Amino acid sequence: MINSSKSYDNIIWDWNGTLFNDVELCATIMNVLLIQESLPKISLQRYKEIFTFPVIEYYKIAGHTFERKSFVDLGKQFVDEYELRKAGCDLFPGVLELLSTLKKKKINQHLLSAYEQRYLNNILKYNRIDNYFQNVFGLDNIYAGGKTHLAHKLADRIRSNGEPGNILLIGDTIHDYEVAKEINSDCILISHGHQDEERLLKLGIPVVKNFNDLDILLTELLS
Repeated sequence: MINSSKSYDNIIWDWNGTLFNDVELCATIMNVLLIQESLPKISLQRYKEIFTFPVIEYYKIAGHTFERKSFVDLGKQFVDEYELRKAGCDLFPGVLELLSTLKKKKINQHLLSAYEQRYLNNILKYNRIDNYFQNVFGLDNIYAGGKTHLAHKLADRIRSNGEPGNILLIGDTIHDYEVAKEINSDCILISHGHQDEERLLKLGIPVVKNFNDLDILLTELLS
């Protein structure tokens, strides 16, 4: 649970599905892969019900058996298609305003993502928000296995730089919560992303619907 008496000096943001609205795109590309494998398509709601980390497990739940195409091949195809289409996605409403507000409050902001580092750097620059983050940590591959190891490196960097230790992680998945526990961080989840609200509420931590609700909650916590 969130400790309302604790002051947070550092916020770690997730990217995909938290700040960046690529949820429908990801479900659409998965359906492209399913159709080519002669498998049933999934709805957007079903996508949010089954998406998980590591991503290979989500592929299995969606129906892939990897008999004709391996996960490596399907994952590469997914990323290639994603990179072609991602420019059609936007930041969620309210993202820029909240990042700016937190910057003015002298809150240190960082980004932690299961997105490949080079692609991550490029898309932050494309959306002109790279200047908000003191550290940006992404994976060294395209297969989104998870980011716990990166979280430890980021937390160590924050704390070794003499920064206060109180960290709040904000994401959109159960994996974000798991990562927060690993680095002894509090966590808020937002349900407009890749996993549905029902799954997130079972964790017993604060879950908000959008950036308007998040802004209200952070105002209370950081006042």
